[in-house]
Amino acid sequence: MSPLTRRVNLAAVVLPFVAFIVAVVLLWGGAVDGIDLALFAGMYLVTGLGITIGYHRLLTHRAFRASPRVERVLAVLGSMAVQGPVIEWVADHRKHHAHTDEEGDPHSPHVGHGAGFRGLVHAHMGWLLETQGQASKRKYARELVEDPAMRRVSKLFGLWVVLGLAIPSVLGAVLHGDWVTGALRGLLWGGLVRIFFVHHITWSVNSVCHFFGRRRFAIEDHSTNVAWLAVPSLGEAWHHNHHAFPRSADHGLRRREIDISGLVIRGMKRVGLAHDVVLITPERQRQKEVGAAPPPAVHA
Repeated sequence: MSPLTRRVNLAAVVLPFVAFIVAVVLLWGGAVDGIDLALFAGMYLVTGLGITIGYHRLLTHRAFRASPRVERVLAVLGSMAVQGPVIEWVADHRKHHAHTDEEGDPHSPHVGHGAGFRGLVHAHMGWLLETQGQASKRKYARELVEDPAMRRVSKLFGLWVVLGLAIPSVLGAVLHGDWVTGALRGLLWGGLVRIFFVHHITWSVNSVCHFFGRRRFAIEDHSTNVAWLAVPSLGEAWHHNHHAFPRSADHGLRRREIDISGLVIRGMKRVGLAHDVVLITPERQRQKEVGAAPPPAVHA
């Protein structure tokens, strides 16, 4: 990782954290209203789904299919979450699945940094200053590298980041009726504070969901399901389910496992924005559960 990239990543960690501290002070003083919180919630949902549905379930795992236009829109929304250019993100995540919790995993809490707290810190955000973006894009994201439109989206990552900050700033100015204070409030809540929460919820899937939680399936990695993280992560915290069935459009495989991203994908299918949605039957799930009987032998 180049020194410039490391500094940029460090700024992307530190600036939203500073904004979060400012927001806490404002909340304590009551200097927050419904517009601020609506901008935060709206931008959190839109950019968070850009990551969970666009970057992750569609472009990384092909859990469903969509038109090139829908793919590009979701990639732009994911870019606004400020987690790296889309091709780089996909390559890193596919490498994570290829080497989960083994040597070569970009962000395992169990490899390279010792167990316990140090490993958790590395998996949560330490890897951003060491291994992010190091996965071979040709090897792990070839079809995206060979797609000119997706290459453009990825190359214009900086523009999408600026757009993701400009939109809530303009909305804040318009809705508050003040082009200075309103814009700053929009930038704070819909921009920087939103980035802080989207970042740390996503990073918690890398760290917490490979360390604490419950397991249901007989798979070899350390992935877990963490129920309390499911709603803020928009369903990504059913991470053990995801590692058992990486191509599943649903990560919440049981009725009580709330998966907002999976519900949105089903809604997209209803209106024709998604097709070939991959779903895992209860029978396939039972075959992979811990203690399940092996399938019967097939005799010629």
